[in-house]
Amino acid sequence: MPPAIRVEHVSKKFRIGCNGNGGRYRMLREVVSDALSAPWRRSLKSSTDPDADDFWALKSMNFEVQPGEAIGFLGRNGAGKSTLLKILSQITPPTTGRIELRGSVGSLLEVGTGFHLELTGRDNVFMNGSILGMSRREIQRKFDEIVDFSGVEQFLDTPVKRYSSGMRVRLAFAVAAHLEPDILMVDEVLAVGDAEFQKKCLTKMQEVGRAGRTVFFVSHHLGSLRSLCTRGIVLESGRITADDDIGRAIAHYLQGIEEMSACAVADRTDRSGAGEVRLTDVEVSDGEGGPRGTLRTGQAARFTLDVSKIASGLECVFFIYDEHGQMVTVFDSQVFAVHDERKHSDVPRMVCELDEVLLAAGRYRIDVVIISNARQQDWLVGATWFRVLPGDIRGRPAKQTRPNSNLSFPHRWQVPIKVGG
Repeated sequence: MPPAIRVEHVSKKFRIGCNGNGGRYRMLREVVSDALSAPWRRSLKSSTDPDADDFWALKSMNFEVQPGEAIGFLGRNGAGKSTLLKILSQITPPTTGRIELRGSVGSLLEVGTGFHLELTGRDNVFMNGSILGMSRREIQRKFDEIVDFSGVEQFLDTPVKRYSSGMRVRLAFAVAAHLEPDILMVDEVLAVGDAEFQKKCLTKMQEVGRAGRTVFFVSHHLGSLRSLCTRGIVLESGRITADDDIGRAIAHYLQGIEEMSACAVADRTDRSGAGEVRLTDVEVSDGEGGPRGTLRTGQAARFTLDVSKIASGLECVFFIYDEHGQMVTVFDSQVFAVHDERKHSDVPRMVCELDEVLLAAGRYRIDVVIISNARQQDWLVGATWFRVLPGDIRGRPAKQTRPNSNLSFPHRWQVPIKVGG
């Protein structure tokens, strides 16, 4: 059987640093004009533009995917995952090489791709479905199912510009998933949805796989990759560094994260976000002068996060993962409590304090997201690692005695004793 996708010597080059249009918003007539004049502009463009540099996002990639295969793409920020999926989805062409696709392709690569913010959710279902290749009759037949899956029925006649990012991604995924494509490609956008919706999406993608169609899935959520995919491809700096079964691919990916964590946070380049505020250091300590990077179960902990500057609406979210890549918990400064402090300061530093560590003994990593002006400014995977030593929770010994037992909670038992026994 011929492969569903064949990628041969595919590379992608971008021009960075050139003046261009200065990043301003371009009107439709400018886009059309540029498209019509592109052949002449390409022939006249100098290859020695002093204000531009070549950046190779992908470098000579080769692989095949068989029909019905569920494949996960892994890699740190900037590794080339999203660029590859855009090429496979035929949103952008490769600079060199060729791809062969057999069958229809449905893709969800960015939140609300193909949505018009001024139109209602109902209008966007029809418009987005048409963009993805569905006929109006097919959309009408599946309309109720799409809306029910998305969970936005109450707001169906509200303009999409009033939707939250989570609502947009739910509606966008519902349309893409009900296209019933031969190949379904999904990028990290599922991270926007809540846990219940993520579960629905994974179930839907598993149904697509069982129906004999091909699934491409890009995610940092390794548990989802393990449950959905049988094969993994790891990208690093635009190259394939591993192509193996999903378990070994994940192990290779985690090893790369740990090696990169040895670099100083301020010097890391594998990050994404607007970049107006950057994470510069992360310190994990017990708050009482103990060794940096070492905590103990049941004792206090202090997470100190330094950033490049104080900006409007500065917030931080950090995720804790175990050494197998499974997320354990998340701390979000945007979820405000009465004991939190908001005060003027000249020190660009955020601190999160725990009265007692409920993590079992083991090694853990921290991924950090910095937010300001309601935008993601910085996202760093594996910002640091720390170790938790065995301790006790309010007098009860807490030991990691079972695989994947990452948490230890305060608790009480009531156990009957046999009378006279």
